[in-house]
Amino acid sequence: MINPELDELWQRLWKLSARERQALVLRYYADLSLAEVANHLGCPLGTAKSLIHRGLAGLRAWAGDNR
Repeated sequence: MINPELDELWQRLWKLSARERQALVLRYYADLSLAEVANHLGCPLGTAKSLIHRGLAGLRAWAGDNR
């Protein structure tokens, strides 16, 4: 059986921008370092950090709304 909260998390993940989603998946699912994420995305390290930060902020806002 599918966990409804996990299903909602994936739905929320798809509502992020493509770049934020890619950065989060590379960082936390593929377990890449920040430098590796930046390299995969073809962007500066600071941009990769910002994408991850904004993506996490979006997920945290959603999680706060569902408590």
